[in-house]
Amino acid sequence: MTDEPEPDATPPDSEPNVTDVNLSYAAPSRLTADDGKAQLSLFGNLHRDPVRFDATVKDPLKLREALLAMHQIVGADFRYVPKDRTAFLAYQRLKRESANLNAWQAQQAYFSWLMRNDPLAFLILDPVITVHPDNVMLEVFSKDEGAYACLSVAPEAFNIEGTPTCGTTNIDFSKALADGVLQMRGYRETRLSIGQESTSVKTQGAADVLEKQIKVPDSWLRGFLQVQSAAALPRDSFHLRAIDLYNVFRYLRMHADVKGQRRGLRVELVPGERPVLILEPWETVIASSAGVYQGSQAKVVRIWGRRRLMLLRRILPMIDTVDVHVLGTGLPSFWVLRGPQLTMTLGMTGFTSANWSQAAAFDLLLPRKTQTSKELESVVKFLAKSWSADEAELTKGTKLKGSDLIEALQLGCQQGQLMYDVAASRYRLRPLSNVPLDMEKLEYRNGNERLAHDLIARKAAVSISQENHIFGTGVELTGKVEVAEDKRDYRPQLLLTDDGFVTKTECTCTRYRQQGLKAGPCPHLIALRLAYAEIEKKRKESSRSRNAITVETKTYSRRRTAGEEVYQITLDKKKVRLRWGPAGQDQRQQQLHFNSVDDARTDYLQRVDQLVQQGFLDASA
Repeated sequence: MTDEPEPDATPPDSEPNVTDVNLSYAAPSRLTADDGKAQLSLFGNLHRDPVRFDATVKDPLKLREALLAMHQIVGADFRYVPKDRTAFLAYQRLKRESANLNAWQAQQAYFSWLMRNDPLAFLILDPVITVHPDNVMLEVFSKDEGAYACLSVAPEAFNIEGTPTCGTTNIDFSKALADGVLQMRGYRETRLSIGQESTSVKTQGAADVLEKQIKVPDSWLRGFLQVQSAAALPRDSFHLRAIDLYNVFRYLRMHADVKGQRRGLRVELVPGERPVLILEPWETVIASSAGVYQGSQAKVVRIWGRRRLMLLRRILPMIDTVDVHVLGTGLPSFWVLRGPQLTMTLGMTGFTSANWSQAAAFDLLLPRKTQTSKELESVVKFLAKSWSADEAELTKGTKLKGSDLIEALQLGCQQGQLMYDVAASRYRLRPLSNVPLDMEKLEYRNGNERLAHDLIARKAAVSISQENHIFGTGVELTGKVEVAEDKRDYRPQLLLTDDGFVTKTECTCTRYRQQGLKAGPCPHLIALRLAYAEIEKKRKESSRSRNAITVETKTYSRRRTAGEEVYQITLDKKKVRLRWGPAGQDQRQQQLHFNSVDDARTDYLQRVDQLVQQGFLDASA
C-alpha cells in the first residue's frame, strides 16, 4: 500500500484576476487575561495611518457575541465545494515540517506555505475597523461574496480613556483571536485597545512583524464595493421584532429545503398593515409583531439567500428591533439589528455568482465612472473634517445639490473611499485600502462583460429581434449582435424566468459552440441581457403614463390557505395574455386579440385595477 502523491508546491500557471494587498502587524490581535482582568488588543495595519482607541468595555458579553457573529460572517461560504484530498495532504506535510517550531514561527510557516500552494486561500481582506467620534465600526465581507456585515458600537458602551485617534485600518481577525474572544466574561473587567504598537513581551526567536501578502480576487473586491454602494439606492423599508426573526430561524432549522422547489423568503407589504413573511415552499406565514408598513404601494418582494440570515443568531438575544431595507426582488437587502449601544447591519446580495443575468441587470443601477470627479473630491475634503454627515449636511458643506451630490456619493462608495451607514443614514469617510484601488480592473467582472458593454455602447450594434412571453416559464429573447471586427452578425438566444434566472441559452459564435457556458456566458449573450434590461427600464419609466404603454407584463399574487395564487397579465400591442392559478402548479391560460392597441391597453388596465381591488399584490420582479 502506497501513499497518495503529494501536490506540487508550485502555484498554478493561470489564476483569476487578483489585487495584491500587503498587511503588516506589530503582533497578532489577541485577548490576554490576568488577575481577574482581560485585555483585548487589536493591532492595526502598519501600512496605514495610525488609529488609536483605549477604553473599558461596560458589557463584555454583548461585545463578545457581536464579535463572534462577525467572525462567523467573515468566514461564511455557502457555495458547494466537492471533496478534495489534495489540500489535506499538503497540510499534513506542513504539519510535519513545522512540528518543532514555536507558535509564532509556525504561523509564519503557514502563511509562507499558503503563498506557495494556495495563493487564493486568503479570499478576504482582514476586517476593516473605523474609529469615528460617534462610534467604532467593524466591517467584513464573506468568502462567498454573498454577505456584508457592519458592527457599530456607540461610545456609551465604553469608558473611554484619553483622546481617540480617528481613522480606518485593518486588524488581524484570526481564529486564535476568536478563541480568545470566546473567553470574555461578564464578571471580568475587559479593556479594549486599538492601535499599531505592541506592548506585550515578545516570544524569544519570534519575528518582529506579522506579515501577510494577500491576493484578493477582483470579484470579491468588486462585490464588496457594489453591495456598499447599493445601500444608498432607493428602497422599501419595514420593521420586525427580534421574535419575528427568531421564528424564521426556528422554522428553517427544523425544516430542510425541498429540492427543486422555491427557497425564497416572500414578504407581503401592504400600506397600513404589518408586514407578513412567508417561507417557501411550505407557505408558512409569520406575521410581524412590529409597526405597520408605511409605503405608498402594496407589493410582494422575494428575498433569496435566507439561510444566510442564520449568521445573526448569536447576536439575536442582544437586540430589540430589526429594520429591513429591500431594493426589490432579486436585489440586495439590508437587515439592521438594533440593540442598546450596539447595531449590526447585514447586507445580502440578491443573487449568487452563477446568476450572471440578475447581476448584469443590477450593474445598470450603479455608476460606472472610474475617475475621481471634482464633486467627489469636494465631498472627501468635507468629510475629512467632520468624518460623517447626512445629505443635508453635505449639501450645506459642499454646495452640491440633487443629482450631482448623489452621483458623487455613489461614486465614492463604489471606489472604496466612502461608505454609507445604513443604520444611521449617514455617509462616512472610510478608505477601504491605504492605496487607491485600480478601478479599471474592477469596472467589469471579466473581459466578456467588458466586450458586452462595448457592444451596447455602439449604435444599433445590439437589437432584440424577437421577444416571446411563455406563460409559466418566462421570456424567450432572440437578438442580433453586429460585430464589425468579425465582419459578421451573431444570433444569441436565452430564456429568462420570472425570477431573473437564465435556464436556456444559445449563440452562433465559435466560443459558445466550443465551450457553452462552462467558462461563463459569451459577450453576445451578456449584451442581449443588458439590452433587454435597458428596455425594461424604459418601459417602467413610460408606465408612469398609463396611456403610453404598448408592451408590459405584470405579476400579481394573493395568499390563500392552500398556498400562493398567481395572476400574470401581459400587454403585447394588440394582444392581452393571461395566466392564473396556484404557484408552482399547472395554470390556466388565455389570449385575447383586439382591433387596436388602444382597445388592448384599455382592457389590460381594467384587469390590473380589478386585481388590485380583489386583494392581489404587485409581485412583478
